Amino acid sequence: MGTQHLFSPLTIASPSGPGLTLRNRLIVAPMCQYSVDDLGGVPTDWHLQHLGSMAAGGFGMVVTEATGVEPRARISPRDLGLYTDEQQDAHARIVSFIHAQGAASAIQLGHAGAKASSYPGLPGLPEGTVPPQEGGWIPRGATTEPVRDGYDAPEALDEDGIAAVVRAFAEAAARADAAGYDAVQIHAAHGYLLHQFLSPLMNTRTDEYGGSEENRTRLTREVVAAVRAVWPDEKPLGIRFSAVDWTPGGWGIESMIRLARTLVSDYGVTWIDASTGGLDKSEFIEVGPGYQVRFAAALREALEGTNATVSAVGLIDDAFQAETILASGQADAISIGRAALRNPHWAAQAAARLGVASDENPRSIPLWRARW
Repeated sequence: MGTQHLFSPLTIASPSGPGLTLRNRLIVAPMCQYSVDDLGGVPTDWHLQHLGSMAAGGFGMVVTEATGVEPRARISPRDLGLYTDEQQDAHARIVSFIHAQGAASAIQLGHAGAKASSYPGLPGLPEGTVPPQEGGWIPRGATTEPVRDGYDAPEALDEDGIAAVVRAFAEAAARADAAGYDAVQIHAAHGYLLHQFLSPLMNTRTDEYGGSEENRTRLTREVVAAVRAVWPDEKPLGIRFSAVDWTPGGWGIESMIRLARTLVSDYGVTWIDASTGGLDKSEFIEVGPGYQVRFAAALREALEGTNATVSAVGLIDDAFQAETILASGQADAISIGRAALRNPHWAAQAAARLGVASDENPRSIPLWRARW
């Protein structure tokens, strides 16, 4: 099978300059590690080895996990943040190592909203909201409705609170630039704050941020505009959407396409990652190999003729599967998650499976490459 797709270079456009060129079309998806030591959101050696190993394993770009733009934005007290100098310095160390392995480095900036201050889904830990006496806080969301059973009711963001969220995204983006990141991905998926505003299943507000699709997308558009204003024009800006809520009456592919077109044409977004779900109100999710690829394909078709890069994600774990997705025109890039956790060298081994010449294998360790 030819390998002119998966292991061909990819350039993600930017508003000015040549854009960001990746050595291949394999992207490590952002995956929370729940591994900060002091509950202060500072990256540790764990994050260095976790992200660095996949850069050394041959991926084209490595995306840092969902990183809170302010303390209350973190999904759990053990998640990363980017709102202090100490955090910024620790991120810069990791970015430098990733670059030294020949990979690009991106960061996903997010706000968990009503899903914030939750226990990590790890063995031995309870579920629900972490109380303040254990390092948690009162979450804030689109409304006062709990995001799922067993979670505390959040405070509803008022106008000043919404404005503070927008500022926090912009300030975190400026820190991401200072830390050396090549791209930013805004997290608008998986039931977190921006998705909570987008979905009519969660957003029952009656002000200018609720009701119509125009109003429900307002916060996302404001966040993107604020980030693009401080993020360098020569660097790409991306966003991850949940394409569907998997429930009638919820956020759907048509709405995502309309918003994506607007963000690409008017807001300088050039990279979109199409995921799905994340709200507990979902009725049934049709999970299977590559189950979300069709949404990336629909988005790519809708954005044909623009400068946008569309990446597909979701149970893509075979080299030939990934190559076929690209060869058939369903996406421009492939985001690998759990398969990369199981095997940080997935990219280099995929290249070998697809017949890439050993001297062109993206693996950064020549000794390993020579013995393949």
